[in-house]
Amino acid sequence: MKPIVSIIMGSTSDLPVMEKAAKLLDEMQVPFEINALSAHRTPAEVESFAKGAAERGLKVIIAAAGMAAALPGVIAANTTLPVIGVPVKGSVLDGVDALYSIIQMPPGIPVATVAINGAMNAAILAVQILSLSDPELAAKFANYKEGLKNKIVKANEELKNVKFAYKTN
Repeated sequence: MKPIVSIIMGSTSDLPVMEKAAKLLDEMQVPFEINALSAHRTPAEVESFAKGAAERGLKVIIAAAGMAAALPGVIAANTTLPVIGVPVKGSVLDGVDALYSIIQMPPGIPVATVAINGAMNAAILAVQILSLSDPELAAKFANYKEGLKNKIVKANEELKNVKFAYKTN
């Protein structure tokens, strides 16, 4: 089984955030890989990875980075595959620096960007992209979305049993 999604992190310190993406892809049975690559410390490896990604069968890349957050943009500059950026909180600016770095890409080099530490949404976006050409995955994802709805419906029913002196419902 070859991976079709790649999760790339600037450092393994991002793994606690990116595990949410891995868990969602695992739940959806989407083959993926996880690697650490640094745009600043291993630039040649990042370029090589990005240039060979499509040839290796990858279809979507999720790239996480904090601080200067160059990794998603460097990958996007070297591939035609969709790249989803995950800004990671961790600097003195609480990830806002990473968010701005990732969303401020020049014309022609887009990086779809999710919220700070939004790895799960990055994986959901990857699944949505893949679902366009995979009816089986699309059906799994539709079931997943229905499950989200059902959780809220159930939670609302449970809230009816919560008692407060002035609660009217």
